[in-house]
Amino acid sequence: MTDSLPASTQVDALADRFWESILELEPTTATLYGDPRYADRLEDPGSDGRAKARALSERTAAEADAIETAGLPTEARITRDMLKVIAELQIEQDDQSLHQLRVVDQMSGPQQLLPQLTQFQPADTPERLDAFIARLYAYPAFMAANTEILRDGMASGLTAPRIVAERTIAQIERMLAIPPESGVVASMLKVSSEAERERVREIVRDVVRPADVAFLEELSGPYFASTREDPGLWSAPDGEQLYRTAIRSWTTLDLDPQVVHQIGLDEIETIEEERRTISRTAGFGDDTAAYRASLDASAANTPQSKADLVTRAMDDIDRAMAVAPRYFGVLPRATCEVRPVEEFKEQDAPFAYYYPPAADGSRPGIYYANGYDLASRKYTKLATTTYHEAAPGHHFQITLEMENPNLNAFRRLGSRAVGGAYVEGWGLYSERLADEMGLFRDEDERFGMLDAQAWRAARLVVDTGLHALRWPRQRSIDFLKTAGLSETDAVIETDRYISWPGQALTYKIGQREIERLRMEMTARDGSRFDLRAFHDAVLGHGSLPLATLSRELPGWLAATV
Repeated sequence: MTDSLPASTQVDALADRFWESILELEPTTATLYGDPRYADRLEDPGSDGRAKARALSERTAAEADAIETAGLPTEARITRDMLKVIAELQIEQDDQSLHQLRVVDQMSGPQQLLPQLTQFQPADTPERLDAFIARLYAYPAFMAANTEILRDGMASGLTAPRIVAERTIAQIERMLAIPPESGVVASMLKVSSEAERERVREIVRDVVRPADVAFLEELSGPYFASTREDPGLWSAPDGEQLYRTAIRSWTTLDLDPQVVHQIGLDEIETIEEERRTISRTAGFGDDTAAYRASLDASAANTPQSKADLVTRAMDDIDRAMAVAPRYFGVLPRATCEVRPVEEFKEQDAPFAYYYPPAADGSRPGIYYANGYDLASRKYTKLATTTYHEAAPGHHFQITLEMENPNLNAFRRLGSRAVGGAYVEGWGLYSERLADEMGLFRDEDERFGMLDAQAWRAARLVVDTGLHALRWPRQRSIDFLKTAGLSETDAVIETDRYISWPGQALTYKIGQREIERLRMEMTARDGSRFDLRAFHDAVLGHGSLPLATLSRELPGWLAATV
């Protein structure tokens, strides 16, 4: 009986059971982490799959509650708390039927599943090919279940904002417009022969495309007519409470939208004064917009090809890795590769993003740089973004988490479900840290970093503006442009925030907490403060709720990490 085991052992056993169940319920998550056991299956987004996920959450929450916390070691106490938080949030979101909103999503909707899988699931042996083909044949049932969710949303009134539906429809139409012989899935899949690629191509044509067409017909027909014209979550049934849940699920904090809105406005003003300092030195006085315009017009600041964009990003990563040992005691073993965003989704994708390495070391971390509208992609923005997404940002944080032998599998691979503000907070902290590390080549790149800081502060303003204060979409676009974004990025980012309520808050909220802790530890320890030890402590326990990081970090810095 597990209840006869020591409490810390009970926690680890519960975490193992929970994570194993997640991998079985979400087989493509297993594939992402290099686990081949479920490589022939897809998720069940239908009622049966949701019921199983609900039962897992209820069971996990109850078992976590039953474990006595007195005397638990630090890591066991953290694990127990995280399991409870995740399970309870999942139950709350299931109560609110949030799956009815998530089914329509230009950022990571069901239409993107197979193209994404081709990047992480090789099909270069007979067994691997058979597994991938089994997934192709499972795809019609997967999309039929998602189509049924569309109908459920129409019945309940919980439908997507119209702009999100428009973007998703356009994305599927672009995918379907690609001729079968050059389709994304067959072209990108790693196979051992062209004959096998042709076999996949035929199955995609005969099995996958009809499933996408059926989903598109429902989405662009009766569903589209019922979408919400107002973009904010406030316009959905019980929208105010849904937004509160979204904020808590992304940040693990119960934050007042109006307070967050004001924090963003205050941060922007502070950052603008820093930008004015650079603008004055460059001869533009306080006119930061004119200085930015000069950077945007500079041919030297503009990549001439996607290959140029990728090469520059890789050079920035190499420069960061060269000086990282002065700021970190522990470095990731996995390398980081740079790739351009695929053309089928680049119009809807952010400027850059990161995918973690495979847990078994078979695949490096991958940093994607978006070459869409290449003329708007400036090196002064690329540098700070690379330090956020790759080194010393997400590649360090996520890879060190995955490679940490002191954490159980759930903490190494699954804890980001509750650590969104920690993860993105570290990424944004890393952009400021890059300045300390001397990574920016000149004041132009430093200005790009400050623009990126203002952009994340602006996210606090526009996310709360859209979803709580009833802003129209254009007001968000205009506000982001005043913060320094190009028209292209302001539009893409606004529609991303509309699609993912609350996610945009994670960056500044997390960064502010990490910086606050660093200031407190510096004041406490004075000349004994060790920045390398601070960074190792922040990254040495995996993704955490912000409240947990705040509670535990002072004790970690009093001991060896």
